[in-house]
Amino acid sequence: MDIELLVKVTERAWCLPIVALMHDGTPGRQAPLLAKSGAGRTAFAQSLAHLIEIGLVERNPGHGHPLRPEFRLTPRGVAFGPTAARIMACGAADESGLIRRAWTVPVLTVIHQPRQFSQIRRSLGRITDRALSQSLRRMEDQRWLTRHVDPSAYPPRPLYQAANLGRDIAEAAQPG
Repeated sequence: MDIELLVKVTERAWCLPIVALMHDGTPGRQAPLLAKSGAGRTAFAQSLAHLIEIGLVERNPGHGHPLRPEFRLTPRGVAFGPTAARIMACGAADESGLIRRAWTVPVLTVIHQPRQFSQIRRSLGRITDRALSQSLRRMEDQRWLTRHVDPSAYPPRPLYQAANLGRDIAEAAQPG
């Protein structure tokens, strides 16, 4: 999985659900997408604009007929659609909204294998220490990852690895 694309998609809370819904056949019109996603109008509009900006969704040039969708996935969006659908299928039981937070999915993708904090930070490029530590803490509270301290290392350093629903999401984000 292109981690940079995953980071860009998850910058807005509703981008991943919108791409997954469009991939699964929800018409590319605002009303059906809004109803199925459960997003608020403002957040939905910002997420849709972001998807257009990063090139996963485009306005349908043939729009105008009532049955023709207003938006459609670009070829890049079509390629990313199955991944988004797999990730959202894993998070269907997620009542906390954690899957829609900015760094959750990219971090889980990186910690598919046990990693130290610094290795995770290097893999994600532009994440700040604070954002990473908050993300790790939230996921640990939800039991989406495990944290083990390696006693053989000096100084002792924790190793993080996706677990439970977090492992399912990390596996869904892998190319399939």
